[in-house]
Amino acid sequence: VQLQASGGGLVQPGGSLRLSCAASGSIHSIDVMSWYRQVPGKQRELVAEITSRGGSRTYTDSVKGRFTISRDNAKNTVYLQMRSLKPEDTAVYYCKVYATTYAVTRLESSSYWGQGTLVTVSS
Repeated sequence: VQLQASGGGLVQPGGSLRLSCAASGSIHSIDVMSWYRQVPGKQRELVAEITSRGGSRTYTDSVKGRFTISRDNAKNTVYLQMRSLKPEDTAVYYCKVYATTYAVTRLESSSYWGQGTLVTVSS
């Protein structure tokens, strides 16, 4: 499974950005889709995740009410709409999916990470 993340960039405090992450490959199904972020010297932290049919969404406390995670199962894509951005949101954002893929004779399930996209919030 290959994950292509996009949408990062430089934005002023209070601004908005929308991240996208598209999965491709021999995908049978995708369960949980997530966004993480990491700043230098700190552990990667979970920002938001969404279950397969979008019935359950989880957010870290610092982004609740500002970020919205969504997904398009037909496109195997997860989005992160970020509003009211703050300088402390500056980080490299990574998408992660738990996918079931077609192996030679069976299905296999595993987690896959995207390459990261940089979000910088600064005036």
